Amino acid sequence: MTVSRLVTESLPDRIYRILREEITNGRLEQGERVDVTALAESMGVSKTPMREAISRLERDQLLVTRPRSGTYVAHITDTDIDEMCGLRKAIEGYATYEATHRMPSEVKLALRDEIEQADRAMASGDFQPFFRSDMNLHRSIIEHAGNARMLAIRDSVEAYLEWLRIAAATGPGRNADAAARHRDIIGAMIDGDADAAQRYAVLHVEEVRVATLEDFHAATRTAV
Repeated sequence: MTVSRLVTESLPDRIYRILREEITNGRLEQGERVDVTALAESMGVSKTPMREAISRLERDQLLVTRPRSGTYVAHITDTDIDEMCGLRKAIEGYATYEATHRMPSEVKLALRDEIEQADRAMASGDFQPFFRSDMNLHRSIIEHAGNARMLAIRDSVEAYLEWLRIAAATGPGRNADAAARHRDIIGAMIDGDADAAQRYAVLHVEEVRVATLEDFHAATRTAV
């Protein structure tokens, strides 16, 4: 955590960040009941900032509150996967084309270096650099597309996409496939081939959609 975050982060923001990480990383499991009162007590905070954080997580669709029942971690459904990937195709296809022309060469090269470093870490069994590289690549592309409204739309679903991304990364094969497609995307961008970069970006999201649905259905069958 940086000093600037310690200085500027409000208590509701800090609670939100902590709970978001617990959910997206799977430490709070899908369908698990969240005892809001006990959670506030365990974190040493009052109910007001806890409620603010819970409300944000409900807007992110990571939590659901049922009347006279309680608050629960949401379930990912196949409809969620289809809808989110459809949104990603629309946003990231356009963004990748535009960012190919707009992104400075040094940023493209830095992203390629980060992808390569993540590949090496993944080969030794450390997947966290891959997750960070994955998020940074897609975020950087959208930030350099020159469209503030599109960035705002992406920000509004970023928490759910992060959850979906980590939940779908079920093994080295999935991650390796995604990393290979990341190399295709950034390679085309470095070459200045916007059409190819766009095709790779859309193909990448479609591959993620298919793989995520396969894993989702396999997990559902196992649970039955």
